[in-house]
Formats: sequence, C-alpha cells, structure tokens
Amino acid sequence: MPETMGTWWMWGGFVAFVVAMVFVDMVFLRSRGAHRVSVREAAAWSLVWVLLALAFNAWFWWYLDGTVGREVANERALEFLTGYLIEKSLAVDNIFVFIMVFTYFAVPAEYQRRVLLYGVLGAIVMRAIMILAGAWLLARFHWILYLFGAFLVITGIKMLVFAEQEPDLAKNPVLRWMRGHLRITDGYHGDRFTLRQDGVLWFTPLFLVLALIEVTDLVFAVDSIPAIFAVTDDPFIVFTSNIFAILGLRAMYFLLADIADRFHLLKYGLALVLVFIGAKMLLLDFYKIPIALALGVVAIIIAASVVASLLVPRHKAASRVSGR
Repeated sequence: MPETMGTWWMWGGFVAFVVAMVFVDMVFLRSRGAHRVSVREAAAWSLVWVLLALAFNAWFWWYLDGTVGREVANERALEFLTGYLIEKSLAVDNIFVFIMVFTYFAVPAEYQRRVLLYGVLGAIVMRAIMILAGAWLLARFHWILYLFGAFLVITGIKMLVFAEQEPDLAKNPVLRWMRGHLRITDGYHGDRFTLRQDGVLWFTPLFLVLALIEVTDLVFAVDSIPAIFAVTDDPFIVFTSNIFAILGLRAMYFLLADIADRFHLLKYGLALVLVFIGAKMLLLDFYKIPIALALGVVAIIIAASVVASLLVPRHKAASRVSGR
C-alpha cells in the first residue's frame, strides 16, 4: 500500500462517520415514507454535504499542519479539494444516466429516493474495493499509471465524439438478461424491490432500475477512480474525497433532475477533464503538473461548460456539433 497520511483511527473514524450518516438517512427515509423530494430539500442536503466535505478538509489540514508541517498540509488539503471537485463533476454524468433510466421505466418521483439510497450504498462498497485494489496495484506496478492515463484520454475522446448519442436501454445486455431470467411483475408495488406471490419470488420493475443504477455507477467508477489517482496516490485522500462526492450524489440528482437539459454542453466539459487528467497522468514522470494548476484547469473547464450551456440554446449547440 502506498504511503498515506491516514492513520488507523482516521480510517476507522471516517468509516464510522459514513455508516452513521447512511443510518440517519435510512431512518429519516423510513420515518417520512415514500415522498417526492422537493428542490428545497435537495438544495439543503446538497449544501450540507458540500459543507461537510469542506469541514473535513479543513480539519485534515489542521491535523497535518500540527503533525507534519504547513507545506505538506497545504499540498494534501489541495489534493483532497482537487479530487473532490473532479469526482463531484464526473458524478454529474451519472445523473444524466439516472434521469434516463428513471424516465425509461417511468419511476414515480416518490420511489426514486429509495432507489438512489441503495444505489449509493452499493457505490460506496464497490468504490472502496476498487480504490484499495488500485492503490495496491500502483504500489507494485508503476507502469499502470500510463495504462490509466491512456484509458482516460481515450475515454475522454470517445465522450467528445459520442456526446450527443443517447444509449438505447432496450438493448442493454444487463436489462435483457434480467428480463429473460427473472420473474418481473407488470407494475410497481410501492417502493418494494421484491415480493412473494403464492410462495414464488417476484422482482418488481424497481429492482431492474436499482440494478441498472448499480451497473452504471460501476462503469463510471472505472473512469473516475483512475482520474483521482492522477491527483494523488494517497489512498486515504482518494477514498475520502470519492466517498464525499458519492454521499452527495443523491441530493444533487434531485437538485438537477428538472434542469439537467439546460447543461447540455457539460458532457463536453467532463470529456475535456478526462483528457486533461489522463494527459497529466501520462506526463507524471516527465513533468508533474502542480496540483493548484490542475485544480484551476478543472474548475475553469467545468465553469466554462456550464456558462456555455446557459448561453447557447440546445438546438444551436447540436447544429454546430453536427456541422449544420
């Protein structure tokens, strides 16, 4: 395992914090029952998660400042902030897919929150495993950095080329397999994923939605986790920044769900971020791009794509991309 600033009690404390927050969320969801999440509620929770991430980074800086010195504290805190911004930005791409899945299955708004809660739980477990595996591999095989970098550059270019193409869920192999091998009910049964009828186990369409959400996050994790390893090789920083971004994903979904179409150029910005991060990783042994510069570049790309989305109507942007 690479050298890390995280001690055993810091790892344990953070895991306990995540478990406690998820437990509170589940109790809160059960007490209120299935309900439609308002924009106001989503905005409040989004703000809470961002403030918690920033508070954690401030505490992390304060701890390192008193133990290993100001210079290291500044560098590590900046690594966390950069990683958090990258993961938070790439999570927006997840949201576009979530919207497509919920729309395709016509999932009632009051059931979406439960699906996303369990989706986040699965994402935390999958990413923890992938981050630890990635850190172990990087510690033993340095050349994997170049493999990660090349993968990110190629993925970013593919996103640029196919940004306007919408995947056809009806042809999704996971969905086709589940429909061919599982007993699926005709309609929803509240927010349940399964039920028994005459002693036979049936799966509801909500289970199919949850499965697709989990698969989607696994696919996106393959992009986002190598991206953050381009910023830092400290497993503790990679893990904490990644999990904080995931914890705020559900609130961000409900905040952006109704206005996601307005940010139609954001996919191009995210693609450029992947290309930039991949190039940074490929150049790591020749020229190490300063973390502050990387943070600035990522922030400018994301901000520029958001502003451009608001200034350029969707139909005009599509015409320019297609050359008409």
